Amino acid sequence: MNLNRMIPKAGAAIVTVTVFLFAAFEIINFSMGSFFVCLILPIGFIMMTAGLHNECESDRKVAANIGMVFAAVYCVLIMFVYFTQLTTVKNEQLNEQAAKLLDFSRFGLIANYDLLGYGIMALSTFFTGLSMKAGNKTDKWLKALMMIHGVFFFSCTFMPMTGMFLKMSTGGDGLGGRLALVAWCVYFLPIGVLAYRHFGGQHRKS
Repeated sequence: MNLNRMIPKAGAAIVTVTVFLFAAFEIINFSMGSFFVCLILPIGFIMMTAGLHNECESDRKVAANIGMVFAAVYCVLIMFVYFTQLTTVKNEQLNEQAAKLLDFSRFGLIANYDLLGYGIMALSTFFTGLSMKAGNKTDKWLKALMMIHGVFFFSCTFMPMTGMFLKMSTGGDGLGGRLALVAWCVYFLPIGVLAYRHFGGQHRKS
């Protein structure tokens, strides 16, 4: 039993399933479902990233280490955001000021932390992809998608500073924002699938 492959393979499966469910919940506008799967996604992401970190060769260890550290930071931020939504926001009567800060639907402080978390996740995928030496088609696609995903760092980190998301929250039904999240899911889902194939050994036949 090779746990060094089984654990990250399970992590890749968790990433794939949670990203798919997140897209589905966004389409039907089921926020509690979206919050719950986002609480689970970081666990799978850590497991998957740790597997790629473990495989990397010594001359790329620095990039892999950076990717692993950013994965941990992402995990802490995102679990904080969604645990807050599923506990404090859901179960307590918040005053107006607290709701502005903690209720995700208000696009205030907590939503900005969420965007920062996913910006950090983008840095994690970039450096983890950089650490890979891809020798087949599956791994080449995985490496490319992870590194290109690093571009999301800029939009996730700097766009909230413009107040754009806050302005979006004050008008409409949020459909545009949900569609943007679904588009991100469409991009990220293949990363989970390719990582699952990678750890499952199918990449040797690609």
